[in-house]
Amino acid sequence: MTTTTTPARPLAELTLRGIILGGIITLLFTAANVYLGLKVGLTFATSIPAAVISMAILRLFKGATILENNIVQTIASAAGTLAAIIFVLPGLVMIGWWHGFPYVQTAMITATGGILGVMFSVPLRRALVVDTDLPYPEGVAAAEVLQIGAGSREGEEESQRGLWVLIWNSLASAGFAIFTQTKIVTDTAATTFRTGKGATGISGSLSFALMGVGHLVGISVGAAMGLGLVIGWFVLLPILTAHQPMPGLDIADWVNTIFKQDVRFFGAGVIGVAAIWTLLKIAGPVIGGVRSAMAASAARHAGHVLALEEQDIPIKWVAGVSALTLLPIAWLLWDVIKDGALSGSAFALIAGALVFVVVIGLLIAAVTGYMAGLIGASNSPVSGIGILSVLGSALMLVGLFGQHPGADTTSALIAYSLIVTGIVFGVATISNDNLQDLKTGQLVGATPWKQQVALVIGVVFGSIIIPPVLNVLNSGIGFVGAPGAGPNALAAPQAGLISALAKGVLSGDANWTMLGYGALAGVALIVLDEVMGMLKLLRLPPLGVALGIYLPMAVILPTVLGSVLGWFYDRWARRSKNPEVADRMGTLTATGMIVGESLWGVAFAFIVYLTAKDAPLALVGSGYETIALIGGTILFLAITGLLYRYAKTASR
Repeated sequence: MTTTTTPARPLAELTLRGIILGGIITLLFTAANVYLGLKVGLTFATSIPAAVISMAILRLFKGATILENNIVQTIASAAGTLAAIIFVLPGLVMIGWWHGFPYVQTAMITATGGILGVMFSVPLRRALVVDTDLPYPEGVAAAEVLQIGAGSREGEEESQRGLWVLIWNSLASAGFAIFTQTKIVTDTAATTFRTGKGATGISGSLSFALMGVGHLVGISVGAAMGLGLVIGWFVLLPILTAHQPMPGLDIADWVNTIFKQDVRFFGAGVIGVAAIWTLLKIAGPVIGGVRSAMAASAARHAGHVLALEEQDIPIKWVAGVSALTLLPIAWLLWDVIKDGALSGSAFALIAGALVFVVVIGLLIAAVTGYMAGLIGASNSPVSGIGILSVLGSALMLVGLFGQHPGADTTSALIAYSLIVTGIVFGVATISNDNLQDLKTGQLVGATPWKQQVALVIGVVFGSIIIPPVLNVLNSGIGFVGAPGAGPNALAAPQAGLISALAKGVLSGDANWTMLGYGALAGVALIVLDEVMGMLKLLRLPPLGVALGIYLPMAVILPTVLGSVLGWFYDRWARRSKNPEVADRMGTLTATGMIVGESLWGVAFAFIVYLTAKDAPLALVGSGYETIALIGGTILFLAITGLLYRYAKTASR
């Protein structure tokens, strides 16, 4: 008697309900991220919160799978990254080129850059996700959330314990964040002080999310970020403030001014050199990845069936979609220069910009993808990449028109440079996010091409909502430095910096000195990292150091402390009876810290937006800062100790 085996039906993955749910989450999270990014210059990662929401909702429907939940988080992850376009576009309002945000142009800048970001990162998957040991902290964390939610770990008991670790850490993280908004305890402390003729400061935040990120990135990246913090705040700032006294400002304003106008540009210089070095180091694997993609395409044509986890979007489709996307980009560029001072040079400008977008976009896709693998998508310094991009596009225009070409021409050139930068910035943010999502997919057994299609869908959803949100904020309260801005205008710090930089390059007064010093420091840091590698010592990735210089201490310090805490926990885990289980519980502990605070960040963004108050939950006024700081620190340390103790107990 002959028996036949019916092939197992593949798990549901790219489903209509998953696309709809992912789209709704993307619309909500994008709106929240646009507001927060313009207010404080930071956006929150949306992959993990989206995964948690997806599991809670799809569980109510029959046949929900881990792969379907993964598609939802992939679509929604665009919200956390595509919203970063606000680091560029408000600059067009600030310089007076736009008086609002025209829907079609704004949506097309966002969508074209995002779609190119997906396409450019497809050939990088094998090099930067499969054939690499990059940690991808957020991708791993998202996979842990999905696996625990699906109960896919071996042993039902371990799955239950892991789920409770995730839940309790999420609740504790969210609870502490909520409590800080009452102002009874505080989560931030900063002080500035003189150091001889100069000045510097110390600042930190009690953030479980940043602590969790530090745990996940590991001690090597944490140490590199710590070195960058020391260079920025305890070497550069004392020297630079001593050479640039500002008697009209108090110490805090003095320090912050020098940090923004000098130290961050130094950090941008380090980022540039470190990014180039990173690109050189991964050039071989990247070329190998492109060859693998072409080989996979040839295998398809030869009739070979690739494993699901090896099926990317075919390379011919990548090339075709990329080429077609250049057409609306060309229209966008023509829309800027028609009937204006630049119309006589339309062909040269558009052709040069398209080449710039393709060449620089491909390089940036590789670099930002690597950075996502190194330190996580939400902590990747893509605004630094934006600085380098606007420098490149502005220099290209200087080469064509020279400096001081006239007021009308200069204004048009600045706008043109910002739009080109906006498109390249979209490439950077989405390629940064795409590879993180593909790492999650690799860990849960997803199909790469379906994730890549899902992220394109997420880009479209995000592009739909960004223009109206920007218009509401612009017409309601405005942006600092923009014509007609109100008293509560949003700071939009990155947009102000990037537009000022474009203006500086085209007028000849950019901060080349600090960018140059940063580039030299980047070379020295590369040498240091390579020497430490040869000596078998702790590596200090130059991009990690650059991040420590570029970002504020309040963000870097808790991340560094989290990496140290994670190192101690990992040492304990390796000596425990069940090292693998203990390691997973540590990862879930850090993941829960990120999940709780991230979900609360979404809720709080809407509360702030609806109430139009900076502190809508405050129960006490000023005068309690010292008590609130002491109380907050004690409570934070106590909760941290309890959470890690619980993780150790759950590992046994």
